[in-house]
Amino acid sequence: MSIRPYRDIVRRKSRRIMVGSVPVGGDSPITVQTMTNTLTADAEATIAQIRRSEEAGVDIVRVSCPDEESTAALSAIVRASKVPIVADIHFHYKRAIEAAEAGAACLRINPGNIGSAERVREVVKAAKDHGCSMRIGVNAGSLEKDLLEKYGEPCPEAMVESALDHARILQDHDFHEFKISVKASDVFLAVAAYQQLADACDYPLHVGVTEAGGTRTGTVKSSIGMGSLLWAGIGDTIRVSLSAEPEEEVRVGFEMLKALNLRHRGVNVISCPSCARQQYDVIRTVEALEKRVGHITTPMTVSVIGCVVNGPGEARETDIGFTGGGANNHQVYIAGVPHHRLKDGNVVDHLVALIEKKAAEIEAAKAGEVAEADRHRTAAE
Repeated sequence: MSIRPYRDIVRRKSRRIMVGSVPVGGDSPITVQTMTNTLTADAEATIAQIRRSEEAGVDIVRVSCPDEESTAALSAIVRASKVPIVADIHFHYKRAIEAAEAGAACLRINPGNIGSAERVREVVKAAKDHGCSMRIGVNAGSLEKDLLEKYGEPCPEAMVESALDHARILQDHDFHEFKISVKASDVFLAVAAYQQLADACDYPLHVGVTEAGGTRTGTVKSSIGMGSLLWAGIGDTIRVSLSAEPEEEVRVGFEMLKALNLRHRGVNVISCPSCARQQYDVIRTVEALEKRVGHITTPMTVSVIGCVVNGPGEARETDIGFTGGGANNHQVYIAGVPHHRLKDGNVVDHLVALIEKKAAEIEAAKAGEVAEADRHRTAAE
């Protein structure tokens, strides 16, 4: 327990698997995924989209492989990608085999439409032969007919039964390098299914609310559903499904993890909604600031507050603080302590310079710690 137990999240204990070089589950960091929406057969366009996702910090990228042209392009995509590639397979089990041969790190299959148990067995063999992990991806919208007849509708019990039935097929073939998802577009259904599945097995869980909607709607729905699960310690890897560019899914995913103190990347800006007390244009300042510091990956917290009501208090808890003052005379805080005043209109440039300087200091300190540890290790040897 920490000194602030109300912030503690106890993660569900799960076994660890590898998706290429990236660990998923166990004590590993929760990974962030996205999915390309280009034609996979267009390797150049797909690689360009992966590059933008990599710049946003993505850990794993999924690409759809609906036809032979897609799997034919996959080897070039895998070679170009800096992160592991998951091949998304529906209906045609042979595409999974081709994807494994092309170097996919993971095969995602939907048990509801991949075909017979024999076809699943062939996919398992391909995964074993080529060192792939797998994801059993259950969706409320494509449950098996027998389960729909048994339960009458998509429900948590049906989704969990589907997942566990197909997990047993993999287990029966001595294959355990897999994770499971039970997604639904309905937040209540998705959360209930994941809660039940979390209690029923120890496999790592890929968490998401599928078909959540556009950027605003999808972010809200995903944050409610995925946020409640992550807060309860459920989830080893996440994908925020948005009708938006893949890199936007990555950004939202990281913001979700940052809000829950589960993962840190980049600048976390704490800002007020602004009101008549503001001493500068808070909204425009924050909009510009977030764009200007989007390239920084060093974790740090910056508060940007319009007036002195909450500004000093927020600044005490942040690496860099900025509070609006009267007569365009604003207060800048460093490490929670008043540092200097700023009396000009170029607030964004000033804050960007401070943030970049702080990031460089943090990275230099990290490098020094690593070098010191290496010296101690060398001396011990």
